[in-house]
Amino acid sequence: MPINLKISLKKCNFGQQELLALGHKVSGLSLAIDQNKLAAVLQKPVPKKIKEMQSFIGFSSYYRNPIKVFAKITSSLYRLCSKDVAFEITMERRDSYERIMHELTNAPVLILPKF
Repeated sequence: MPINLKISLKKCNFGQQELLALGHKVSGLSLAIDQNKLAAVLQKPVPKKIKEMQSFIGFSSYYRNPIKVFAKITSSLYRLCSKDVAFEITMERRDSYERIMHELTNAPVLILPKF
């Protein structure tokens, strides 16, 4: 069964030390958060609507791998997005939001295993 695969040399980069792929900076055997993506979120204020909070949770969930106890930290933010809970940023929720922001900005570079 032939596979009709075509490669555009204009779109290819060969011999790169690092590259950006799917929101991550990949270099050698390491994986880190793309700082451009992170900077965009850091410039936004604390979410004031459910949709904004859902967007923040989705973004941070994508980068959850290097964050220990991510589910525990974000549990109050998840509850905030429920239909039966009034949207109110309490101190606990603000602390959770700020801790996730801190963890994202200080996330360690993940080293990929050598098999």
